Amino acid sequence: MTDPGASTPRATWLLGGAVLAGAAISIAFGVYGSQHTPTFESGWTLGFPTQIQMKVWLAVAASILALAQLLTALRMYGRIGSGQPSPQIARAHRWSGRIAVVLTLPIAYHCLWSLGFQSYSTRVLVHSLAGCAFYGAFVAKMLSLHIKAAPRWTLPLLGALTFTVFAAVVLTSAGWWFTHGQPTY
Repeated sequence: MTDPGASTPRATWLLGGAVLAGAAISIAFGVYGSQHTPTFESGWTLGFPTQIQMKVWLAVAASILALAQLLTALRMYGRIGSGQPSPQIARAHRWSGRIAVVLTLPIAYHCLWSLGFQSYSTRVLVHSLAGCAFYGAFVAKMLSLHIKAAPRWTLPLLGALTFTVFAAVVLTSAGWWFTHGQPTY
């Protein structure tokens, strides 16, 4: 009898491809951000007074949804609560993730177009690296969802990586802004 959580060789190759696709996205964002000449222009602000305020508040909203992602994932994997999770938990997980990622898109656009990849301080370097890594981790996680016979640890690991990298992005930007005032980046 085979272990239902065991990976097949095909699943291993597909998972490797998903991880490589995520790495390629991260690298592409980093290369674009470092090679693109930043405009340092505000562009559109979606009704917020400044670009920074738009980015901070969208990041806060996405963070709340990321916490919902964490809680619903823990519920779906039986780590919190008892009994079978309802279909509404899975639906809430999917939709909170979709909306969170959509909220990050204007932030990423402004970071890459207006500011580029910056490294003038440790905080800004960590923010730039984590910002690029977030989308790579997200792509790897999304691609791995469709791999039948992937190891059981795949989604929890990639989900935790995505959440952790996103937390680093938010803490080095919105978190810093709330504790130090408007950044000069």
